[in-house]
Amino acid sequence: MTGDTSARKLEHLKMIVSSKVESRESTLLEYVRIVHNPTPEVNLGDVDLGIDFCGGRLKAPLVITGMTGGHPDVEWINRELASVAEELGIAIGVGSQRAAIEDPSLARTFRAAREAAPNAFLIANLGAPQLSLGYSVREVRMAVEMIDADAIAIHLNPGQEAYQPEGDPFYRGVIGKIAEAAEAAGVPVIVKETGNGLSRETVAQLRALGVRCFDTAGLGGTNWIKIEVFRGKKAGSPLEAGPLQDFWGNPTAVAVMEARAAAPDAYIIASGGVRNGLDAARAIALGADAAGVALPAIRSLLSGGRGATLKLLRASSISSGLLFTWLARGGRGASGGRL
Repeated sequence: MTGDTSARKLEHLKMIVSSKVESRESTLLEYVRIVHNPTPEVNLGDVDLGIDFCGGRLKAPLVITGMTGGHPDVEWINRELASVAEELGIAIGVGSQRAAIEDPSLARTFRAAREAAPNAFLIANLGAPQLSLGYSVREVRMAVEMIDADAIAIHLNPGQEAYQPEGDPFYRGVIGKIAEAAEAAGVPVIVKETGNGLSRETVAQLRALGVRCFDTAGLGGTNWIKIEVFRGKKAGSPLEAGPLQDFWGNPTAVAVMEARAAAPDAYIIASGGVRNGLDAARAIALGADAAGVALPAIRSLLSGGRGATLKLLRASSISSGLLFTWLARGGRGASGGRL
């Protein structure tokens, strides 16, 4: 099982960077128009993009959301992305740490992030199915301590698990397990989807149980159902997703609005198909506190190195965000800062 988990992490990464794994369905962010404020009443140079974020502080409202780790060949990716996050003062998450829970020798592929970013807001990561299958607060704390994390993401991926050839589509009792983690993890718990979007009902239920941070991961970006269908075909699986693989879920724009309506006092990360600073600004205008990116950061790193990733994320988090804050919000800050 341990070797299978680690090998799958590497296979996922290779497929992400080399295949068409994004949904054909829109995030709907392109339909968002931001109201222009012609009287910002503040000088551009005085605008501060910093936000309070899940108990920490960011210099700009951007998160590199978790996607990798768990195989020796990807350790350098976590290290490089984390160094970019450190330089920009933004948050970064690692991929699921299940492989390192199963095989502690793989912990270094995740710890590399903290080594490269001693001051960045770092987010650990475990899957909800593992909680359902027996992981407890003990494993949650192990994941946090492994990388000296500031928060931990519990990711929801029922669509992916259903189509993954070796998937764990086990979710019975998972809401109660997430509530236990939120109460006893020792750091904030961020509940995140993985490409099919959070809903108003789910966010409201989890907020009532004490969860205060959410990552929408809406439809329109990297599609893990599609990835697993591709993998299944290679493995001879008879499962076919048909149109569902592109169109199942809540588009990012909808997920952000529903999450904010369900939890007015929560922190919300808008991820899922955010590809540039304008997408980020639109998501924040809809009610998110920060925008999240993963695929663009990894692809830019692999194609152009650290410099390309730094340039991409600096433009997304600062250039467009700065103009949005000044011209739309009158210099009041990139988000509300609600925790």
